[in-house]
Amino acid sequence: MTDIGIDKPHLTLLGLGAMGTALARAWLAAGHPLTVWNRTPGRAEPLAAEGAKVAGTAAEAVAASDLVVVCLLDDASVRETLDGADLTGKNVVNLTTGTPAEARARAEWAEQRGARYLDGGIMAVPPMIGSPESGGFVFYSGSQAVFGDHQRTLAVPAGTRYVGEDPGFAALHDVALLSAMTGMFAGVTHAFALVRKEDVAPGDLAPLLAEWLTAMTGYAYGLAGHLESGDYAKGVTSNLAMMVQGNSTLLGTATAQGVSAELLAPFTTLMERRLADGHGDEGLAGLVDMLTR
Repeated sequence: MTDIGIDKPHLTLLGLGAMGTALARAWLAAGHPLTVWNRTPGRAEPLAAEGAKVAGTAAEAVAASDLVVVCLLDDASVRETLDGADLTGKNVVNLTTGTPAEARARAEWAEQRGARYLDGGIMAVPPMIGSPESGGFVFYSGSQAVFGDHQRTLAVPAGTRYVGEDPGFAALHDVALLSAMTGMFAGVTHAFALVRKEDVAPGDLAPLLAEWLTAMTGYAYGLAGHLESGDYAKGVTSNLAMMVQGNSTLLGTATAQGVSAELLAPFTTLMERRLADGHGDEGLAGLVDMLTR
């Protein structure tokens, strides 16, 4: 049985969706006194049975603790929920998924109401919360003082990674990693489509894909080095000219297999444009500049 409240800070959690509920259970299991609120009260009932105090309104929940964690649907929900609460002297930690611009605006909004603000980007799904071995973590940005004061409490559900005073940086890092993940998902999806009508078991291809993609992750360091040095050709093994030539095989095979190339075509087109501009000796760093201009 957990010793609730012994040397454990009290906190408030607003929002009991799948992620919010997982966060709540992690804090309760670690012995933290917890006040919760949810727009649909029924979601709080199981947590009340586990030791949480259920507030009738968001304002009552905010009043119960100095540390207020918010995990709601979107930025509009955060504003609506906190609008009627007294935030004076509160430490608001917003774990609601949003954009960097929304985080910066919400930080200013909270600070104007007397609160210190910390934004968070959760790099985990609910089953990973409260399981250190899962590798889940949360990016935090904004008030370094809030992060320092509450890091131990915030680290209970998942690991913590502070990425700077700019409140938008947690969301920026979150979206950057998720964007890279989405690109990987696109490649894996295309790979399975290529073999779908062949005598190749998906279960046999899966470990080959996982091993190959793992081996390729070091590419991120090489690309970062090129961007930081400004020399996009230094140490390049497979240059842009070679990759564009190789793309013709990728696209041709897709056509022959009766597979749409729509997941590959935008990236290959970008590479062809960079090559046409005379950068065949480079790697792919120049594509970053093309995307950001």
